[in-house]
Amino acid sequence: MEYVIVTGMSGAGKSTALKIMEDIGYFCVDNFPIPLLEKFVEFADSGETQFQRIAFGMDIRNGEALQQLSGIIQNLRARGNCVQILFMDASDEVLVKRYKETRRAHPLAGTDRVEKGIELERKQVKFLKEMADYIIDTSQLLTRELNAAIGDIFLGHQEYDNIYLTILSFGFKYGIPADADLVFDVRFLPNPYYLEELRPKTGNDPEIQQFVMNSPEAGEFLDKLEDMVRFLIPNYIKEGKNRLVIAIGCTGGKHRSVTLTNALYERLKKNQKYGLRVEHRDIDKDAKRGK
Repeated sequence: MEYVIVTGMSGAGKSTALKIMEDIGYFCVDNFPIPLLEKFVEFADSGETQFQRIAFGMDIRNGEALQQLSGIIQNLRARGNCVQILFMDASDEVLVKRYKETRRAHPLAGTDRVEKGIELERKQVKFLKEMADYIIDTSQLLTRELNAAIGDIFLGHQEYDNIYLTILSFGFKYGIPADADLVFDVRFLPNPYYLEELRPKTGNDPEIQQFVMNSPEAGEFLDKLEDMVRFLIPNYIKEGKNRLVIAIGCTGGKHRSVTLTNALYERLKKNQKYGLRVEHRDIDKDAKRGK
């Protein structure tokens, strides 16, 4: 029997995660009363139910009982039960934005600001994040990407490191992405923009990819970048980082940066043990401006 505790920050996507887990075959119970967990597991282990995989949604809605969860999980594991913790997280800025968009009140905010409720919640669930087997940061995730990440963990049974990488292309003339952790400048590479037949195309097109990667410097840069990123990932994980944005920029964010971003993504997705997505921030901006 497999048990998963789905927990984390309010607004980070716990309800969506439970729906995804239900779709892949878990029996899901949201807002399950923590004091009943051991009794429920005992009942499920007795063979009185046909369910083989069960997910429980547990969070600050349990009030003071939330603090009992650590001891209960330790007891269950000591008795040989397979209990895993999936912690859903997002940045404070994203959580505030989501609350404002839905016009919902944070459960701990009361009459205070949403920011205050988020601050209090982080303190209360900190022990669960530290205990978590898996942490998914949904700050930049689309639902289909969250679906893929949960499938990789619980359906694919893959070993999974608690970090989610976004590889992002951008144009320097539109500004450096504010959330970038690492920024790389590929403006030293030959620019397809100056060839009229290539100008309308993007780094998603084979002609641009071939032009850019025909430069010896492009391949050497990609080798060194991949090596550095693979070195950094386990060290970031060791320091508790669960989200990493790698930004690769050229002048307009359409040709060279897109090509290198795609190439790095293709290399990193081989034997990956972490969440991974690619995004091209500025790829269409020149077209929209009539250039």
